[in-house]
Amino acid sequence: MILLQVNQLQKYYGADLILSNIKLELQTRDRVALVGRNGAGKSTLLKIIAGHLSHDGGEIIKPKDVTIGYLAQNTGLESNLSIWDEMLTVFKPLQAMEKSLRQLEVQMSDPTILDDTGKYERILKEYDQLQVKFKEQGGYQYEADIRSVLYGLNFHNQALMIASLSGGQKTRLALGKLLLTKPDILILDEPTNHLDIDTLSWLEQYLQGYSGAILIVSHDRYFLDKVVTQVYEVSRRQIQRFTGNYSAYLELKAANYERDMKLYEKQQQEVADLQDFIQRNLARASTTKRAQSRRKKLEKMELMDRPLGDEKSATFSFEIERQSGNDVLSVESLTVGYEGKKISEDISFRAYKGESIALVGPNGIGKSTLLKTIIKKLPALGGDIRYGTNLQIGYYDQEQAELTSNKRVLNELWDEYPLKPEKEIRTVLGNFLFSGDDVLKIVSTLSGGEKARLALAKLMLEKANLLILDEPTNHLDLDSKEVLENALIDYPGTILFVSHDRYFINRIATKVLELSPKGSLEYLGDYDYYVEKKLEQEELAALAQAASVKKTAEQELEKNSYQQDKESKKLERQRKRRLEEVELRIEELEEQIQEFEQQLCDPNVFQDHEKVLEINVKSEKAKSELEQLMEEWSALAE
Repeated sequence: MILLQVNQLQKYYGADLILSNIKLELQTRDRVALVGRNGAGKSTLLKIIAGHLSHDGGEIIKPKDVTIGYLAQNTGLESNLSIWDEMLTVFKPLQAMEKSLRQLEVQMSDPTILDDTGKYERILKEYDQLQVKFKEQGGYQYEADIRSVLYGLNFHNQALMIASLSGGQKTRLALGKLLLTKPDILILDEPTNHLDIDTLSWLEQYLQGYSGAILIVSHDRYFLDKVVTQVYEVSRRQIQRFTGNYSAYLELKAANYERDMKLYEKQQQEVADLQDFIQRNLARASTTKRAQSRRKKLEKMELMDRPLGDEKSATFSFEIERQSGNDVLSVESLTVGYEGKKISEDISFRAYKGESIALVGPNGIGKSTLLKTIIKKLPALGGDIRYGTNLQIGYYDQEQAELTSNKRVLNELWDEYPLKPEKEIRTVLGNFLFSGDDVLKIVSTLSGGEKARLALAKLMLEKANLLILDEPTNHLDLDSKEVLENALIDYPGTILFVSHDRYFINRIATKVLELSPKGSLEYLGDYDYYVEKKLEQEELAALAQAASVKKTAEQELEKNSYQQDKESKKLERQRKRRLEEVELRIEELEEQIQEFEQQLCDPNVFQDHEKVLEINVKSEKAKSELEQLMEEWSALAE
């Protein structure tokens, strides 16, 4: 069933044409992505379809009974109610029905009505009809639906007052409320903002099973690949449809461009050949008729326009002023938090020159807090941070909190580098797509994407050898993300970053650091490796539990089966692999302990009581871990 048609739509802002001849169709269960550069008009088109903005030409056709639900970017839910009570407001008609059912039940139990057969039957019929309607509209499951959505969006305490929530939490709650309304057409503008990776995975699964049509603007490539089956690209005021997910769209777009370019070049060669023949043969009596025939053919030919390539992209690279030492950063037993209230503790890791470390974990776990603690914007609540030699830190703030000045864009950069000529500053800004009068815009009035590009321009000029990036891909369109990825891949320094963009993490990270309230875990690989290892750990835990149950069953029943034998072999492989890991770690710890003991024999060390104490603490920690591993080794070796 066709739910919505957009035909030849046009939109002007003043005298500027924003959208022209836009055609789009949505059918039941369509999964559609709207993609394009920042400023291409994607959000404008969504607002027009949702009825929040007028259009200047064309038509939007929609059946009267088709409902549209629209969530704009960073739309926070404002309410004086608790989370649970606010979600219940979605189901007021069902609650009214439920109240009517209770009232009819009371009436049916009234002795005076029981004695009146005709009246009782009328009430009973009304009750049956209302009960069927109540059931069909989800009356017996709406509370379970609320719990499911709130749990998926990481709201476990549903008694919290909405007024006490952060901006990001209010945005997530607005998304949850919209999902519960279950409109026929669900329109989402950047729904993945403020979602951590676990919540993103839940939303992907939820939308895959959604019964209506979905129209999405998102800059998260993993998300689009998982959810959508069609892509509409908005570019140069026009729109073009592609079948498939985002990756398929990129392949089709590239193939179409290559095909169109070949056809164009072939026609251009044909035109050149015809023109050459006409010039050489028109004046000769023997060939003039053939030349005239060629000229008529040329005049009738419908000439192709040269295929338009991609629009202009930002171009930049990150360089360093001087090399850092090999040991860039050492974090030992660190506790981070705000105003004395700890969020995460016992964080330990090392960053070496050239590494690119992704910091992952659920929202509120302390990722941004850790970055701010490292750059000394927040004090550490415990533990130790040691910085390497010749270290220059460049920091990118996800909120661009410092870009609120009333300076012009040009002066925002030039004031920090006054010795650079204006032409060089303008060239840098031009590389970040600030051209012409754009450099005269006031910084505080810039869009999120423009502020992000300006912040990256400032970061590039710092030439730092350690980049600490907090959600660097927020507000960037898909093309700008790719440019940033390529610049960071080629960057010769060290990177520590927080991102919820799984595709970005996969391309950039050489190591993943997972943060939890009680510490950190390192995974030596990209995002896919991290996910694989997490699944493997879950499988190992499940296997250990299964092995325990299996052993008890074997003792009780004293029998074996093919499946149990197969499971035993699998466990044996896991045991041998773990045994090798334990043996390797034992060797490392024994070497460390030996090194600590040699240090304690050094006169320069044992005369320094503080140094001796520090080495003893480390040695005891290593011995404790060694003892645990030896016990595990004994168990595994049996």
